[in-house]
Amino acid sequence: MRVDFNLNIGICGRVQPDGTVPGPNWCQPVVPQETTATPRKLPVVVRARPQDVTWGQVLAESKVVLFPELAVKVQPRGRTLVNLDTIVYTDESKVSTTTITLLGFPVAVEATPISYTWNFGDGTPALTTSTPGKPYPSKEITHKYMQRRAVSLTLTTNYAARFNVADTGWQYVDGTVPVTGPATPLQVREAVPVLVDPPN
Repeated sequence: MRVDFNLNIGICGRVQPDGTVPGPNWCQPVVPQETTATPRKLPVVVRARPQDVTWGQVLAESKVVLFPELAVKVQPRGRTLVNLDTIVYTDESKVSTTTITLLGFPVAVEATPISYTWNFGDGTPALTTSTPGKPYPSKEITHKYMQRRAVSLTLTTNYAARFNVADTGWQYVDGTVPVTGPATPLQVREAVPVLVDPPN
């Protein structure tokens, strides 16, 4: 006697809880999807140019060495008298030059003192001159103190500046660079007339 039956074969199928295997299922090879590699971005190298150098950078690098802090010289030195023409001057004023390196470029810098502002320390208005004054016997720049006191004098030198990056031409800076020097102490005294006997 022949018995017909159906063979239910599930290829790659899973046996169900009732003992059957769903099918026919054919395994399909799992082919990984091709992924396109994202190209790595290379950093963009931007080369510095002479015109990238700014005056702010130049000033920060050169101010200490190029713009001297000039001090006030006083005659009589250290002490003076009320109502006396006290001479003031500075003897270190000159054109200063230096060369620095910024962004890989040589930068020539030049500073020229063009005016001088004198503060006499007694509350009177400051005096601005175009010259640095001269020592005695010249009386080019003088000041009279009206009362006895201790004062401190200061000098602000105003510099004109220009710079040249890699020989591309001089660039002139607008305005001036004011630099105030150290204080100079001075004692102001009163002269007291004293009668003395004439020599015999």
